[in-house]
Amino acid sequence: MTTTTGLDRDTLDMMLSSLDDFLAQHLPESRRLELDHEDTCPEDTVRAMCGDDLGVHLVFIPEEYGGLGGGAFDSYRLCERMARIDIGVATSVFATFLGSDPILVGATREQRKEWLGRIAEQGILFAYGATEPEAGSDLGALTTTATPVETDGRITGYRLTGRKQWISNGSIADVSTILALAPGGPSWFVVERGTPGFSTAPPEDKHGIRLSNTAALFLDDVVVPVENLIGRVEGRGLVQAQQVFGYTRVMVAAFGLGGGWEAVDRAIAYSANRIQGGTPLARKQGYTHKLIVPHVVRLEAARAFLEETSGRLDAGEGADGALNTEGAIAKYLATEAGNAAAEAAIQAHGGYGYTRPYQVEKIKRDVRITTIYEGTSEILEMTIARDRWQQHLKTAGRYHRDAARELAGLPGDSGAPAAALALECLGAVLDACRTGRLTRNQHVLLRLGELIAYAETAAALARRAVAAAAGTLPEKADRRFAPATLAAISRVFAREAALKAAEEGLRLVVGAQPAPDPHADPSAALPLDRVRAAQAGLLADLDAIAAALYDREDSLEAASS
Repeated sequence: MTTTTGLDRDTLDMMLSSLDDFLAQHLPESRRLELDHEDTCPEDTVRAMCGDDLGVHLVFIPEEYGGLGGGAFDSYRLCERMARIDIGVATSVFATFLGSDPILVGATREQRKEWLGRIAEQGILFAYGATEPEAGSDLGALTTTATPVETDGRITGYRLTGRKQWISNGSIADVSTILALAPGGPSWFVVERGTPGFSTAPPEDKHGIRLSNTAALFLDDVVVPVENLIGRVEGRGLVQAQQVFGYTRVMVAAFGLGGGWEAVDRAIAYSANRIQGGTPLARKQGYTHKLIVPHVVRLEAARAFLEETSGRLDAGEGADGALNTEGAIAKYLATEAGNAAAEAAIQAHGGYGYTRPYQVEKIKRDVRITTIYEGTSEILEMTIARDRWQQHLKTAGRYHRDAARELAGLPGDSGAPAAALALECLGAVLDACRTGRLTRNQHVLLRLGELIAYAETAAALARRAVAAAAGTLPEKADRRFAPATLAAISRVFAREAALKAAEEGLRLVVGAQPAPDPHADPSAALPLDRVRAAQAGLLADLDAIAAALYDREDSLEAASS
């Protein structure tokens, strides 16, 4: 399959190469460590990235407004590459794209031409002013107000009053989009820096992404002209925000993927040269099969779902928020995998991992935010579970069983059989939850979100393994692993997904009951024997993946030391 939306492959490769060269010159490791220590956003570098020096911002702007018209796939590849250098700087660049999103999806043509044109031509920085101190991720709990200003009986402007919290680029943005409650409902407004009554708090002292600027915004009777109401109609703000969640969450998923892979690659390089007991750490199963390989598997599983969702967005399926659940799954899996990989990379370096020069402790602090901003992991679990629960009910329980049957024709070595088992078990667990009305328990609902994400991602990874073997991966897809290795990665993840859906799903169903029911056996509906039998071959696949990571043909020798 060829990806045709957005940039062509040569242009994307050139942009990625230019980005690498630019950041290597302007943000070498020594400077990143210094800026992290001083908690300073390199505003000059961010502006240069969005200026004539690099023009990375143009990827996010449609061609008709002066940009390059990149698609979701291009944006994912770019965001992953930026995150491998520094997630804080990547966040600053992404903030302009996020801040201009309400304009892209909801503005009039004249508004788009003015504001998107200024981003393209002048490289101005945006901020996205949605989150509030008390509302958190609940955009419907707004307290910031927009009161109409009338002149001669007609509305000529709006008076904005309120506060926004945790705003990326808050102190450095030239323009902010602000979500406020107008008489007609939540609405987006454009507010320029320097407008009377508009001010910012000092930057937050953060645990990580210290190379980004994060600050609260204060709006004290800030008057903006009526032309700054995005779309020129009140009450469309929440719809406009929902329209882009599938897209923006894919970008944050790419941050988790990039940060996680950067941490893992540093651990791989360290273990190849670190000798312990006369043997490199890279030769020890106890090291690689705990601290390296499982995280590679989960990261590449997340990549499969991320690339599949990006391709669907570029094909036009994401209109009006149609792929919001897929965006939630991509972000949930990739950011949780990235965070876990960075944690393991510290352990993989031993005492050195706890020190600043080896970078992995910084990566861990940086990647941690990806499980929080643009929707916490818990919000995503809820989003995933609620949507797929409705799909389960609407299809009389066939939604995931039908998905399992679609995998039946795929080659067995792709991981498809175990992925189908995961989906089959998931369907049975959801049936049990329906019968017992268990989704009234919020804990059950959130844990179902995790099981759904794993099972559906296992299916996506199996499809990716098949495409790699057939030579039909999207033109701009990542090709780090040979088809045989990708198939091994798929088999390992599919086994894990099947085991989670069966064993953890059963635990949920039984655990939700106040006492054992002697007349019911929830396990009877689950193919537990097949799930356990599917685990055969796991160690051989882990060995094969490790061999590929360290570029050697032999399997790892079992080592207990």
